[in-house]
Amino acid sequence: MRTLVTGGAGFIGSNFVHLTLDSRPDVEITVLDALTYAGSRASLAGVEDRIELVEGDIADAELVDRLVADHDLVVHFAAESHNDNSLDNPWPFVQTNVVGTFTLLEAVRRHGKRYHHISTDEVYGDLELDDPTRFTEATPYNPSSPYSSTKGASDLLVRAWVRSFGVQATISNCSNNYGPRQHVEKFIPRQITNVIDGVRPKLYGDGLNVRDWIHVDDHNRAVWAIIDRGEIGETYLIGADGEVDNRTVVRDILELMDQGADDYDHVTDRPGHDRRYAIDSTRLRTELGWAPEYPSFREGLAATIEWYRTHEDWWRPMKDATERKYAATQTVVERS
Repeated sequence: MRTLVTGGAGFIGSNFVHLTLDSRPDVEITVLDALTYAGSRASLAGVEDRIELVEGDIADAELVDRLVADHDLVVHFAAESHNDNSLDNPWPFVQTNVVGTFTLLEAVRRHGKRYHHISTDEVYGDLELDDPTRFTEATPYNPSSPYSSTKGASDLLVRAWVRSFGVQATISNCSNNYGPRQHVEKFIPRQITNVIDGVRPKLYGDGLNVRDWIHVDDHNRAVWAIIDRGEIGETYLIGADGEVDNRTVVRDILELMDQGADDYDHVTDRPGHDRRYAIDSTRLRTELGWAPEYPSFREGLAATIEWYRTHEDWWRPMKDATERKYAATQTVVERS
C-alpha cells in the first residue's frame, strides 16, 4: 500500500511514520511536509532511507495532484495547530487547514484514492468542569479559536466531499496527544524541558483546566484501525479516558523528575482558555476493537519524560529558539 502522509515530519505524523514502518511491512510511505518550525527532518531520523520525503505545501495543487495520483492512501496530518499563533495571525490557519484540505480532497476526488482526515476534539468547544457528559460523534461543533474553527471547517469539507462526490474518506477527532517528538512550545514537553534546565514550570490561572490525554502511539494505532476497518464517510472519536487537569500534569512531571510537586508558579490565565475536553471513544472501541496500550496517563508520561531526557539533541535547538521567542512576546506557555 503506497501511503502519502501529509505533515509526516511533525509531531503526530512522524510518530505515525515510525509506528507504521515498525509494524506494517506492506506499507510504503511518502511524507509531504512544508518543514516549517513544527516539522523537522530530525523527527524522521532512523527511517530516512525507508521513505521518500517531499518538501512542499499541501495547498500546492500541482504538487499534491502528482503525489496523490501515485499513491493508494492519503493520511492527512498536516495542520497549523498552535492555539496562541492562531490568535496572533489566523491567516496561515485558513490557508493550511482549509485551503490545504480542499486541495487534497480535490486531488483525491480526481484520482479515486482512499483518504483519512486527522482532526481534533477542539472543534466541539469545551465542557464545564462539573458536566458529566463527554464529546461524542453527535456533539455539535462549537469551536472557540481560529485554530479549532479552521479544523472544524476542514472536517465539514471532508463530509461534503463524501456526500457530494463519493470520496472514500473517514475522519477521526482525537483528544490531546503527548509523547516523543512533540515541539517544546507545547504544554507537556515545555514543562519537561524546563525542569531538565532547572526552570520552574509555570501554570496558567488556577490550573484546573482539564484535557483528555492520549499517548501519540495509541492515537496512531487507532488511525490504522479506522483505515483498516472503519466505515467510509464516518467519524470516529479517539480518546484514552485520560482526563487530567493541568495542575496534576505539572505535579506529576515534577514528581516523576524527582522534584517537589509544588515547585511551580501560577501566572495570569490566557483569554478564551477552554475549560475541559473529554472524549467518549465507545464507538471506536466497540465497533473496531481498538484499546489504548497506555491506559495509565502517568505511565505514558514517565516514558515521555525518559524520551526527552535521552534525546536532548532533538529538542535543544528548538528549545533555545522557542524560549527566545516567548521571552520577546512575554508568552508563558502554550495553552494545552
